[in-house]
Amino acid sequence: MKLALPAALALLAATPAAAQQAQPAPAPATPQTPPKLLVVISVDQFSADLFAEYRARFTGGFARLLTGAVFPSGYQSHAATETCPGHSTILSGARPARTGIIANDWTDFAAPREDKTVYCAEDESVPGSTSGKYTVSDKHLKVPTLGEWMKLADPQSRVVSVAGKDRAAVMMGGHKVDELWWWDGKAFVSYAGRTAPAMVTRMNASVTERIGEAQEPLAEPPFCQARSRAFQLNPNRSVGDGRFARAAGDTAGFRASPEFDESILALGAGIATDMKLGQGAHTDLLILGASATDYVGHTRGTAGSEMCLQLLALDQTLGKLFAVLDQTGVDYAVALTADHGGHDMPERNREHAAPMAARVARGLDAGTMGKEIGAALGIIGPVLVGGNSGDVYFAPGLSAANRARVQTEAIKRWSANPQVEAVFTRAQIEATRQVHTPPETWTLLQRAAASYDKGRSGDLVIALKPRVTPIAGTEGGSIATHGSFWDYDRRVPILFWRKGMTGFEQPLSVETVDIAPTLASLIGVKVPVEIDGRCLDLDAGPGDTCR
Repeated sequence: MKLALPAALALLAATPAAAQQAQPAPAPATPQTPPKLLVVISVDQFSADLFAEYRARFTGGFARLLTGAVFPSGYQSHAATETCPGHSTILSGARPARTGIIANDWTDFAAPREDKTVYCAEDESVPGSTSGKYTVSDKHLKVPTLGEWMKLADPQSRVVSVAGKDRAAVMMGGHKVDELWWWDGKAFVSYAGRTAPAMVTRMNASVTERIGEAQEPLAEPPFCQARSRAFQLNPNRSVGDGRFARAAGDTAGFRASPEFDESILALGAGIATDMKLGQGAHTDLLILGASATDYVGHTRGTAGSEMCLQLLALDQTLGKLFAVLDQTGVDYAVALTADHGGHDMPERNREHAAPMAARVARGLDAGTMGKEIGAALGIIGPVLVGGNSGDVYFAPGLSAANRARVQTEAIKRWSANPQVEAVFTRAQIEATRQVHTPPETWTLLQRAAASYDKGRSGDLVIALKPRVTPIAGTEGGSIATHGSFWDYDRRVPILFWRKGMTGFEQPLSVETVDIAPTLASLIGVKVPVEIDGRCLDLDAGPGDTCR
């Protein structure tokens, strides 16, 4: 399947057809020297379930990766399976409890502004900022990343991070990047004061032109036609049979479509080519955050024609990216994974043999619960802050005695709700030690502890039951989501590839925190800090890439 590309976005599309094959000519032997370029790709919301469903249909970039080292049961092992925490694990080797990135947003009552919600990739001290209108920053990431390890070992190593979301680019890029670019809803931007390379200027002009043109419906192969069925969620909204037709000027439609990932990967390939990454005496790092799968999953679900078309298109776009890199002649290694999994909308799940799937009941959120608890206990003023799952905070004005009373009553009420699996207190979580056993064996409390920071996490952590979607209605932008304790949100594929390597598949579980030390070992860089991950041996034979 090919997108109808305007000439302005021809960087990837113009790659000669002969170079777009899924697998280049094999090298004569397993590579013995370090690669000159590491390419790390995160596909936002690319669950292990989606990987399993579509892997036999891939003929492009994914097909190439499937000839390398395949770990179909990778884990974002923590409980807070959101974009920011997940991305913080991929190139740090550390779980969110260590990175400090415990959620996309958290509450900080000491924040120097009226808005006490803090976004994971912002600087809340900037005057006039809010959690929704913020200055992007890496200040909340507590650990160094692979790019920083590389620069410590060799200051001439270069790091480029390009993503569809600021939090993806920042959390994977870390604190020391040579180029850092993300989409802000209108254009690719970076930190204030950075000079845009010529490639960014060209890409922004191309994307503006492309958004200004209508997009015709994509051709739908038979495999996707079988998944095409309309679900009328409300009088104004139907999903399931879309083909990404878009009116001219529809920026939101562009973002939730294969067009978006194509622009992200094209920009990354263009910057890498212009900077000649991997063509010098030093090993470089190219980081790419493909975000469209997440936007499609949230707004259309994971099991309709939209996701089918999105993944098949991404497969072809990845193939074109690799073809561009092949033409440079650089010896490069690829790691691909995801920041979290995802769960389809309950309306379709119920028709697909999961009758227990449901939307969370209204009134289970901390605000509503807090009002009821405050009235029952005779407490005047706010009592609880938070949502219907994840972190819940006690209001700062409560006395110690009232905090204890509120905690007892909150645990009682949430625990009695049939949609709630567990309620954990701060004391319970802080008493739970981090483990290094297979992540599928972890208790819910151990999962919660892996994404708990005493300075940022809630006083209570709420876990909904499996298959309960924490979105109460269908009137908002998102109809499906992720973020739960459960494996459909925790499990992601982890794929490694390098020209000439002998491939293998390991079905046993590994973790995304294993990616950074694996790549560091591959290029001979020592890990300079304590981490949670381990090196994965990518040699299929008696050799060991972790030595």
